[in-house]
Amino acid sequence: MNEPQRLFSFAQFEFARELGPADGRYVVREAAGTEASHVLVLRTLGAPERRRLARRRPRPAEPEPEPEPVPTTRATVIAAVGHDDEASAGDWLAGARRDPDDVLAGALSVLNRALHAHAVASGDPLTVEVRREQALAARVGWGRGEQVADGRWAEAVDVPFRPPRRRRAEALRPQERLAALLGGRDRPLAAELLVLRARLDLDQGREREAALQLRVALEAGIAELGAEVPSDDVGRRMDELRDQRGPVGDAANAALRGALDESEREAVAHALGRLEAALRARAMAVLDAPGGAT
Repeated sequence: MNEPQRLFSFAQFEFARELGPADGRYVVREAAGTEASHVLVLRTLGAPERRRLARRRPRPAEPEPEPEPVPTTRATVIAAVGHDDEASAGDWLAGARRDPDDVLAGALSVLNRALHAHAVASGDPLTVEVRREQALAARVGWGRGEQVADGRWAEAVDVPFRPPRRRRAEALRPQERLAALLGGRDRPLAAELLVLRARLDLDQGREREAALQLRVALEAGIAELGAEVPSDDVGRRMDELRDQRGPVGDAANAALRGALDESEREAVAHALGRLEAALRARAMAVLDAPGGAT
C-alpha cells in the first residue's frame, strides 16, 4: 500500500455489527516468509464511544424507546498485487462485474480467515464468521494505494445479493423445526451442533479440524439416532453411518499428524454429507409425526 500511483483491486463488505478484531490494516500471507496475498482493512463506522457506554448508569427506560444506533463495520479486502495502469484495473473490474460472486467469495474467505484467527488469538469462542447475505452492502472496485486502504476508490460497483430461490415448503420447514424446538415438541441433538461445526470447518478449508470434529459428531449421531425409535428412512441410513466409522477414524488419525490427502478429504466430505442427511431425515420425521416429539 506504499505505492500511491499503483492501482489495487478490492472487494468490500459492510456489516451492521462489530466483527471482533480492532480497526486497522492486516497483512495476509499464506505462510511466514511468503509474499503478501491481501491486505485486510477493518474500520468501524458510527459506533458509540465505549468510554461513554462504560460510564452509563442504569436509568429508567422509556415505554416506547427509539432503536439504539448500531455500529457498522466496513471490511475491505485488497489484492496485494496491483495493476500498472487504469486500463488494466478497468479490465479487471469489467471481468468482476460479469462474475462478481467469485470475487466476493474469495474476499469473504480472507475475512473469515481473519475472524477465525481472532477467535484463536483472543480465546473468544463467540467470534462469529460471516456470510454474504449478512452484509448490508458489497462492492468490488479499484483505486490507488492509500485510497483503497482508507475504504475509498476510483471506480467501484455495488453488487446486490440475490438469494437462491427455494420452494415455499422448503423455506417453511426450518420455521416449523424452530417452533418445535422452542415449544418442547422436539429437542436438538448433540450431533446436530457438532455437525454444524464440522461443516463450517470443512467449508472454510480447515480440513484437519473438520475431520477431528466429524469423528465425535458421527459417534454422537449413531448413539443418539440409535436411541430413538427410527423412522423407516432413518433406519435405512443407520448401517450406512456405521460403515463411515472406519474412513472417518482414519481421516481423524491422519489429521492428528498433519494435512489430509485427497482420499481422506473426500472421505470426510462424503461422511459429513451422509450424517447431515440422516439428521435431516430424523428432524423431518419428527415434524411429520402426529404431535411431534415428546
